[in-house]
Amino acid sequence: MTSKFTALQSLTIKESRKIFRCWAQTLLPSAVTTTLYFVIFGNLIGQRIGLIHDLPYNQFIAPGLIMLTVITTSYAQVCGGVYLAKFARYIEEILVSPMSDSMIVTGFMLSGLTRGFLAGVVVTFIASLFVPLPFLHPLILLGVVILTSVMFSLTGFLNGLYANSFDEISIIPTFVLTPLTYLGGVFYSVSMLPDMWEKLSHINPILYMVNTFRYGMIGITDVPIYEAMALLLAINLCLFFACISCLKHSSRVRP
Repeated sequence: MTSKFTALQSLTIKESRKIFRCWAQTLLPSAVTTTLYFVIFGNLIGQRIGLIHDLPYNQFIAPGLIMLTVITTSYAQVCGGVYLAKFARYIEEILVSPMSDSMIVTGFMLSGLTRGFLAGVVVTFIASLFVPLPFLHPLILLGVVILTSVMFSLTGFLNGLYANSFDEISIIPTFVLTPLTYLGGVFYSVSMLPDMWEKLSHINPILYMVNTFRYGMIGITDVPIYEAMALLLAINLCLFFACISCLKHSSRVRP
């Protein structure tokens, strides 16, 4: 048992070291992108939009921008890590280690959680330079960040497992994550939409992440909080077992 946890710790540390070794690629872009969002959307466009739920527009979008960073960085960390392990063929060494499939998935997932959390902290600091962030419900904030980062770490694991080229790594972020994120209430409240589009928006899981985080930070939400947390937890459990099953039976990593 000790050797298994030592192997898990080693895998997590190995994957997480890339975050600090390549910080200009893993953390800095998030800070630059967030600054541009606040300058363009928050200040320039926000002045024309006015208030949303009695809050300035740039303060309203701040939680969504933080969650956008957590989503993209968690996904990229694990998806790239799993694909690189396949490409460099050291995935075979991981598979013959004392770790179980669940521990392998957990090791990669923890590296994604680490990067997502660190990038979120960086972006939160940048956001605090532009708008006041009261952090009204810190436990809810922490909980939804963990659930969100875990979810997209596991999604990245699946994509990295089945990707055959670097081009295939970008398919899901480009054609799935980006549309869902921008339609998930990052830049607007779904209560502003017509009834049909508001109902359709509730199919989007990112809507629940963004609004739960927004509630934890500034006390505003368009969705029931605890139902949203329960939904995210259920999705995470399904994804975790799906990752284990795919790793066990995938011909991409096992003969």
